[in-house]
Amino acid sequence: MFDILIFLFENYPQIELAPDRDALTIKLNAAGFNVGEIDQALDWFSDLDSLNSTQYPASLAEHHAIRVYAPYEVERIDAESRGFLLFLQHAGIINPLQREWIIDRVLALDEREPSLEKIKWIALIVLWSQTPGQDYSLLEDLLFNHGTALAIH
Repeated sequence: MFDILIFLFENYPQIELAPDRDALTIKLNAAGFNVGEIDQALDWFSDLDSLNSTQYPASLAEHHAIRVYAPYEVERIDAESRGFLLFLQHAGIINPLQREWIIDRVLALDEREPSLEKIKWIALIVLWSQTPGQDYSLLEDLLFNHGTALAIH
C-alpha cells in the first residue's frame, strides 16, 4: 500500500490533476499494483482528504502547547519519529494541525511501528494533499538526503 502512496506523490505533482478513483485504479493496476492494495491506499488517501475542522478544529494550527502522546500513540510512533515531528513543527515546516493529520495517518497504517522513513513520506503526502501546487522537492531532499538541502540554503 505504501508504495502506491509514494507512486501518487511522485507521479502527480499537483494532486488535483490526478484522475478520479476509477481511472486511478485502472492506471495503478496497469502499473503492477494489486487491486486490494490499491483500494487500501486510496481509502487511506481519501480519509486524509476528509480530515476537517469537525475532527480537528482549524484553531489548532495556531496552538503552541506541547503535544503529549497517548500510550497507544507511543506504542505505534517511536521516540525518534516523535522527535522528527517536533523538529518539523519547530522548524515551521508543519503547524500543530498538520502534525495531528500526520499522526492520524500514521495510526491509520496497518503497521505496529512504522519506520521513520515512512513517517517522513506521510509528512510529505499530508503537506502535498493540503497545499496543492506547492513544490516539495527541497523538503523531499532535506528529509531523505540527510540535510544536503540545508547546506545549499
